[in-house]
Amino acid sequence: MKKSSVPPARVRRTVTRGIVITTALAATLGATAPGVLAAGPTAEASTRAAGIGTTDTQRVNAAAVVRLDPTADVLLLSDYDFIHALWQKARDAGELLDSVRVAAEQAMFSSAPADHVAFIVTGIHDAYRLDQQRERDKAEAERAARLAKTQALQVVGIPSTPELLALNDDNFIRAVIKHAASGPEVRAAGIRALAGEPAEWREYIVNGVREAHRTDVANELKELEERDREEAERQRELAARKTAAALFRITPTEGMLVLSSDNFIRELLRLAPADLHGSELYAAAQRAVLNPSPDAWKAFIHTGADAAYKLDDENRRKKAAEADRRLALQIQAAAENGGMHPNLVAAAKKALAGTDAQVAAFLKEDTQYRLKRQSIQSLDVDATGWNIRQSTADKGAAFITPVDSRSPLADREDATWTVVPSLAGQPGCWSFESVRKPGYYLMTTASSLRLKIAADDRTSAFRTGATWCKRKNGSAIGFVWGVGPQERWLAHNLGDMYAITSSASGWVERSGVWKVAPPLAP
Repeated sequence: MKKSSVPPARVRRTVTRGIVITTALAATLGATAPGVLAAGPTAEASTRAAGIGTTDTQRVNAAAVVRLDPTADVLLLSDYDFIHALWQKARDAGELLDSVRVAAEQAMFSSAPADHVAFIVTGIHDAYRLDQQRERDKAEAERAARLAKTQALQVVGIPSTPELLALNDDNFIRAVIKHAASGPEVRAAGIRALAGEPAEWREYIVNGVREAHRTDVANELKELEERDREEAERQRELAARKTAAALFRITPTEGMLVLSSDNFIRELLRLAPADLHGSELYAAAQRAVLNPSPDAWKAFIHTGADAAYKLDDENRRKKAAEADRRLALQIQAAAENGGMHPNLVAAAKKALAGTDAQVAAFLKEDTQYRLKRQSIQSLDVDATGWNIRQSTADKGAAFITPVDSRSPLADREDATWTVVPSLAGQPGCWSFESVRKPGYYLMTTASSLRLKIAADDRTSAFRTGATWCKRKNGSAIGFVWGVGPQERWLAHNLGDMYAITSSASGWVERSGVWKVAPPLAP
């Protein structure tokens, strides 16, 4: 395996500019005893817990949405901490509760108690309704895709089996192409679809098979017409009726196929599955049968049913796409409000400016998690563009170094962090997860104040130690650890990273300024 190009800490320190002398470092870090700093966030949590603006009933109802056990401890949390607990459950649920997760993040970005109350009382339920609707739309889309396969098989004359319907789209197309019932155009159109993208596979199944089969039938009838025009016309009518019936998911009987056109349509309406009532296909059939003109009946059977079916399919796609775009906009707004995910904001804008398929790809759970990657760059005039990174060679110790896009991948991953809401549940605060070592976070302890990465052991002490609160530092941003008089700034000295007090004149102003930059390992 290729070794990292970064030298060990001892060598780095000999070439890295020192901001202040070592004795000043000791004075600035202070001699805080282990455990003293940890008392700060605990005290703050107690203070926040006193500011509960919601009732137990409202909390129990909110907890039920994400299946959070409303124990006595949970009900005594502050509104903010209670939302954080809800957010964790929503995050763990993945795509099922995407809207709830995003709405919870937006609520946590706010420091206004009224916003926290509003989310618990109504916001979580509004978001859950959106998630439920998206799930219903998704289930409907999956059902429609399965039915489209059934209809495609029926049109061509291929027996439908559970095994065929269970195939993914590309393998389903291969099965259709290979079947003896498929005509030359059905096979040719299938081969063209397989050479394209998944969207083209779906289009072939939903509409392409039917259209290709119509061409095959037309070619056969053209040959027949030269010999027997009347028989060709009869076969053309039968083919049109069978195709229209397939759109209604009906296998017509011989008796049904010889009905007059208006009575054939009436049978389609009578036998149509309940879920088609209210569809454009059903409505178009009703309009046709109420029209006194035989030409209108024939037009529906030959072309109108097909056009109405396509309109229903397009409406389904639009509905799902609109829901996806609403969620993508929510995610973009939440990321913009938080100010810590410019990578996610840029990706959201790009997806929303693109196709519906690009928006759907953006919303995938693994994509969302990856887009929360960022690099943290120093704005120190003597280290501009240097990035915070960890070093496995130095047992996870953190330091700054000039990593860029030309650096080895391992170094770029070491200098990239997945930015997540504070593990300790503090408003306006974040935790930085290592991209190179998922589950490990940038943290420190009161006993050392030296920064390193460590695995989340789910204890309160660890989550406090891995929490960094964004603050204004001059014209730039900084990050502080701890609260109140124990507050310390994330800063560097001699290349290494520490949690430092602001007592040393100018130190934090020089070395504690940062920029959230594009991820070096996207």
